[in-house]
Amino acid sequence: MDNRSEVREFLTSRRAKITPQQAGLPVHTGNRRVKGLRREEVALLAGVSAEYYARLERGNLSGVSEPVIDALARALQLDDAERAHLDDLARTANTTRRPARRRAPQPIRASLQHLLDAMTEAPAFIRNRRLDILATNRLGRALYAPVFADPVRPVNLARYEFLDPGAADFLPQLDRQAAGAVALLRTEAGRDPYNRDLTDLIGELSTRSEKFRTLWAAHDVRLHQTGIKYFRHPAVGELALPFEAMPIPTEPGLTLTALSAEPGTPAHDSLQLLASWAATLDQDSTAEL
Repeated sequence: MDNRSEVREFLTSRRAKITPQQAGLPVHTGNRRVKGLRREEVALLAGVSAEYYARLERGNLSGVSEPVIDALARALQLDDAERAHLDDLARTANTTRRPARRRAPQPIRASLQHLLDAMTEAPAFIRNRRLDILATNRLGRALYAPVFADPVRPVNLARYEFLDPGAADFLPQLDRQAAGAVALLRTEAGRDPYNRDLTDLIGELSTRSEKFRTLWAAHDVRLHQTGIKYFRHPAVGELALPFEAMPIPTEPGLTLTALSAEPGTPAHDSLQLLASWAATLDQDSTAEL
């Protein structure tokens, strides 16, 4: 991906989201030609000249200093994910361009699979930053059974959400989850712009999904650490499950996601039913051998 274009579109999109009122600037009557802040208003808030900010918004972050990045982040009211993304874009702009590369498949250590398998009451899986599911426990595999129906391996959450016609049935809040997936991919693209596997996935989704193209153009980024995932499972019905997404320190780029439900709640009862369903599938598979 072209760093200058990424910088230009990211800064422009963030500027468009902030009104003068939100920035604490005087509001003048009359029509404004731009949505959000003007360039010169961002420059004023950041304490730089209008000419210098115009250069930055044209995509040129070469030589930009940390204090200027700090000032831009404050002026544009960036959240933690957006600030980290701006840092990634600035780092790329100030390093020698490397050729796009493919990542070797990342094997899951046996000890990590054992950890997953020990989590018998919580669906859990390990994914990479491209949103490939690389390993699951039994309950995680059962929960995501519709995703694993695709024979292509590794299964990819973003590809499922945008290209599988059954995704809307399985994910009752598909639009929200799909937007989150795009934001995660956008975050990773800023962090690792020369990852050929990632850019290939983004290219495939951009070509095949108008929804993906629209969300990608918004330049939204996010950190995916905790929240609630919603499912409409074919075997157990509606599920609303809190989750925690935890980066694995010893395996850079891998994240362990575990879902749970408070005992005594309908969601907990549904998880127990899902565990029984998964055990039945195991028995059926064994009987066929």
